[in-house]
Amino acid sequence: MTYTVHGATGAQGSPVLAGLVAALEGSADAEVRAITRNPDQTFEGANTVVADNSSVNSLTDAYRAADGVFFHLPLAGDPETLAGYARNVLAAAKAARPSRFVISTSGTVIGDATSPLTGPNTPVLSELVDGLRAEGIAVTVLTPRLFLENLLLPTVLSGVKDEGVLRYPLRADLAVAWGSHLDVADAAVAALTLDVAPDAVDIGQIPAITGNELAEAFAEHFSRAVTFEAVTPEKFGASIAPIIGAGAATGVAQLYAGLATADNVAFDSATGSAAVLGINARNTQAWLTDLGVF
Repeated sequence: MTYTVHGATGAQGSPVLAGLVAALEGSADAEVRAITRNPDQTFEGANTVVADNSSVNSLTDAYRAADGVFFHLPLAGDPETLAGYARNVLAAAKAARPSRFVISTSGTVIGDATSPLTGPNTPVLSELVDGLRAEGIAVTVLTPRLFLENLLLPTVLSGVKDEGVLRYPLRADLAVAWGSHLDVADAAVAALTLDVAPDAVDIGQIPAITGNELAEAFAEHFSRAVTFEAVTPEKFGASIAPIIGAGAATGVAQLYAGLATADNVAFDSATGSAAVLGINARNTQAWLTDLGVF
């Protein structure tokens, strides 16, 4: 069995790579390929494959004879560039014919025009998924909502540690099915290695939790009082611009502005990873513990 992982050094791809290596340990005929643009990069238990989303030929080589591919689009970037990446992935898949793709939407919701979590990547991902399926390639779409890792931004975590205040651009009463990169990885490994994988899996905590409940989880983990404080999307965007860049920060602010009137950021439990794959998403305390956040 051969699996190819995009973003092997990144936030989502890295735990997928580690999970596959662990799951396939001892399998003599298993190979895990880690895509990177750095030819000097090495990965324990995996083979380095130099490829770039801008090169169909390099992607074709990375996908050749693969039983499964894990892919997600970068969150930030010029929309036309990202669309070009998706077209290249589709062209390479048509040439190499991997058996399955597992695609993380990284929080974008596709197939639901009413969702507040639609964005520039939504039509790009929809086109990629439809194109792969039209070629007879099985696709599992993993849809997390908001990532818990967002709460590790220095501007957020420092408020918790130094002031006991969790500041975030959401209403305190908005219920969110928070998920993590670790939860995406667990679902991706299962979807890649199952004989038959589902078409779609929602990723996140069930039941969804409010900002106040999120603060309570942080309070329990850090053994101190923590309160939730809603901040404006504009203020939040300005605070993270020095970290992720002005353009990306503007996109983040726009996302949260769109969530201002949302009833919730959740999903039906029947479509979640627990029901579909038998994998429970971590609660906030378990996630903090697994990452060793102190």
